[in-house]
Amino acid sequence: MTPRTELFKGLAWLGIAIASWGAMFSVAKRTLPVLDAFFLGSLRYTFGVLVFIAILWAVEGRQALRYGGRFAPAAVFGMIGFCGFNLLVWWGLSFTRPEHAAIIMALQAPMTALAVWLTQGRRPLPFTIACVAAAIGGVLLVVTKGSFTGVFAGGSLLGDLLVFLGAVSWVIYTMAGWHFSGWSPLRLTVLTAIPGAFGLVAINAAAIGLGYAEPPTFEAVWSVKWQVAYFIVFTVVLGVLGFNNGVKHLGALNTMLMLNLVPVLVFAIEAWLGRSYEAVELVGAAVVIGALVANNIFLRRQAPARPSA
Repeated sequence: MTPRTELFKGLAWLGIAIASWGAMFSVAKRTLPVLDAFFLGSLRYTFGVLVFIAILWAVEGRQALRYGGRFAPAAVFGMIGFCGFNLLVWWGLSFTRPEHAAIIMALQAPMTALAVWLTQGRRPLPFTIACVAAAIGGVLLVVTKGSFTGVFAGGSLLGDLLVFLGAVSWVIYTMAGWHFSGWSPLRLTVLTAIPGAFGLVAINAAAIGLGYAEPPTFEAVWSVKWQVAYFIVFTVVLGVLGFNNGVKHLGALNTMLMLNLVPVLVFAIEAWLGRSYEAVELVGAAVVIGALVANNIFLRRQAPARPSA
């Protein structure tokens, strides 16, 4: 396969992922008043995992569904990634804005670099550290609007913190690949998503049993049927497949660079829906995206000389 073919395939797959995830936070924000975070997460992955199992069986065969003695680590990473992300991000989104969530989630790339530093001793280059600091500063501008006065109003800070913890959960999950050599990205996704889905269903059942949540009526679920279909088909199946294949054809650095388009789409969608922004919010968003783009370009240029960076 020629480099040009690899490029076009990667761009096509990643375009699917970006388009699938671009509206996720905006749609979720308007679905959560009907379906709470517990039910939305469990419903999203219960059906999504069934589709994934069918795809894995068709692509790699029935034997790919076997864990081969790796069920325990797969379950741990699946619980942290899928349960942590879904519950914390959707719960946090109940208190904050979609564009805040998208900007915070954009920090996952530098957070991954810091996680590698802490767990493997691979210290990021000084330029990367500077970009991480700039991105964090940009997030603070978006979240606080340039002032900590009134930041606690409306539960916004709580929501942003929960989304941040959800992002941390997904960063931990992205490190799972280093523990499952020999598994394809599709197999890793499916075999970790299965215990993750069971965990989401169990947590949802526990929340209902403890009286913290109530099961929605059929009418309530049916009233957001198109949103639910979007979550299953686009954010779970097409989004994850597009991302994994984008990494395969373009590499992780180029993929993370292009994923910075997701918060741009969220800001555009919210503006189209009537949301107005203060100048400091736009400046903060630009700082975050600019820092992440600069870091990715820098790392891409440094890769031949220092692959471990």
